[in-house]
Amino acid sequence: MAYYTWILAFHVISILSWMAMLFYLPRLFVYHREHNDNMGFLEVVKIQEYKLYKYIGLPALWATVLSGMTLMLLNQSIFQSGIWFHIKLTFVVFLLAYSFSLNHYRIALANDPNYKSGKFFRFYNEVPTILSIVIVVMVVVKPF
Repeated sequence: MAYYTWILAFHVISILSWMAMLFYLPRLFVYHREHNDNMGFLEVVKIQEYKLYKYIGLPALWATVLSGMTLMLLNQSIFQSGIWFHIKLTFVVFLLAYSFSLNHYRIALANDPNYKSGKFFRFYNEVPTILSIVIVVMVVVKPF
């Protein structure tokens, strides 16, 4: 099963790309919101937000999901390895929901630069960190 490790490597690379978008896009939202009086800046940030989500984040999300599902199909015994795996999957679902919520906020900000506050997006920017900590602990430590 030498191809399993190649798929795992692709999965990790996909996760890294996806997480880059999850960490940076809300930061762009902060800049978007806090500089909404500068129309030239807003136009540039809107383009950055769009390209980051559509060209990096979304493909990386689907590469992560598809490679993860492939890994689970190739190693179905993982479902009996303990509750840690089910906790991990639950938090991955939360991370997926968070990712799709970023597109909602991206579209809302494109239509209304006063949507939510910079403070809200600063707080919202911490969500993927918390979720990823739980996911990594479950995978590495397998406490349950």
